[in-house]
Amino acid sequence: MACPINFMLMQYRSFIIYIALVALLCIAAQCNKNGNPASPTGGGNNNNITQLNANAWLTRGDQSVLLQQQNGWVNAPAQTNQTITVDESARYQAVDGFGYTLTGGSAQLLNALDETIKNDLLTELFGNGSGSIGVSYLRLSIGASDLDASVFSYNDLPAGQTDIDQDHFSIAKDKENLIPVLKKILAINPALKIIAAPWSPPVWMKDNGSSIGGSLKPEYYDSYAKYLVKYIQAMKAEGIAIDAITPQNEPLHPGNNPSLYMTAEQQRDFIKNNLGPAFKAADITTKIVIYDHNLDRPDYPETILNDPGAAKYIDGTAFHLYAGDVNTMATIHNKFPSKNLYFTEQWTGATGSFDGDLLWHVKNVIIGTMRNWSRLALEWNLASDPQYNPHTPGGCTECKGALTVKGNNISRNVSYYIIAHASKFVPPGSVRIGSNDISGVSNVAFITPEGKKVLIVANDNVTAYAFNIRYKDSQGSVNMPAKSAATIVW
Repeated sequence: MACPINFMLMQYRSFIIYIALVALLCIAAQCNKNGNPASPTGGGNNNNITQLNANAWLTRGDQSVLLQQQNGWVNAPAQTNQTITVDESARYQAVDGFGYTLTGGSAQLLNALDETIKNDLLTELFGNGSGSIGVSYLRLSIGASDLDASVFSYNDLPAGQTDIDQDHFSIAKDKENLIPVLKKILAINPALKIIAAPWSPPVWMKDNGSSIGGSLKPEYYDSYAKYLVKYIQAMKAEGIAIDAITPQNEPLHPGNNPSLYMTAEQQRDFIKNNLGPAFKAADITTKIVIYDHNLDRPDYPETILNDPGAAKYIDGTAFHLYAGDVNTMATIHNKFPSKNLYFTEQWTGATGSFDGDLLWHVKNVIIGTMRNWSRLALEWNLASDPQYNPHTPGGCTECKGALTVKGNNISRNVSYYIIAHASKFVPPGSVRIGSNDISGVSNVAFITPEGKKVLIVANDNVTAYAFNIRYKDSQGSVNMPAKSAATIVW
């Protein structure tokens, strides 16, 4: 029995040696594939890695630096840093733009500025020069929002009267301030896109006869569809193209002034039976986008999109983030991958801190929505006065504009910088590309139509955080200050 046992031991030793050789070959192959040995820090010292030649713009939460270019900010890579690897071969959604809601109150304040100051400010906001921030997308209210000086619709009638055919429809109220400002903006940026939403239909269409709450009566569904068609046509006659509409702003928030309560089933039926067919009959190409409310109720868009008769008219879903989790956007994308996603509103308030708002909004509204398939990211109102006016009776009394306008004096507030960190560097037509998460900071990456790579980063830690950026065979390190946001371009 000795000879067979020795033979088996020799075979076993040969097998162990073979396994060890295979393991060594695999490790070597992995080193060749990655360009450097894998490590938990993501750093590397391969001699073929070149310095990343990038420019950076920084805003600090203490406001000591506000969207300022940082010279020599991207340095040689450090072995101990975590690494954000930017991969342009991984491509996701195209970007439609970044911006604000041009509320009626915002338009009123801007339109009252001296002409030279107004033109310079609008060029700063909507131009594409070095001194501009390149805002590329606006949201409008169809009729009044709660940030108008008064409540109105485009077909207000004395109590007891109706106008089913919309013969008295008129956008005359918008011609006072909104349309003149919009025309100046479009002269600066003709490619600017617009999404519009009603806060309430005319009160004679509602079951409570009030601008606050209530629901649209089913017998007026056709008339309301005609109302929205007339709005798009009237704006087009003024040279203003409406790219998309939502049937109702915040349909589950009936306490605002104005507002409307609209269930998912009501919105589904209105689109399927009335609005979609009305757009088709009038040859309207404006997109229909549903919901336009918080991310805590994904069941609302799911109810509508699961109905083929409604879904065929729908481009996608719009969200706000006053409740819920931004990652829910990806859940909706995964269930309905052919439908687009939009992020259309988030406010900054009178009592918020600059650093807290800066970091939360860059992390969620800019980075979070884009990493979860949104095509746009919009903050709330563009401008308010020092007392957060104008607003309707019962409207928002603490909504802080991106700008504070006092006479001809203009202050730039936190949401100006939140949007500018994206809008100035990520023009429409850019595409989100791959970038891995690391534990210390949040990030999202894009490639622009010109081929530039853009990385937006937020550090909401109370201490500085150092990390590497790697793109192909180039790598650099950044030591990012505490409570800061940065945009890095190469």
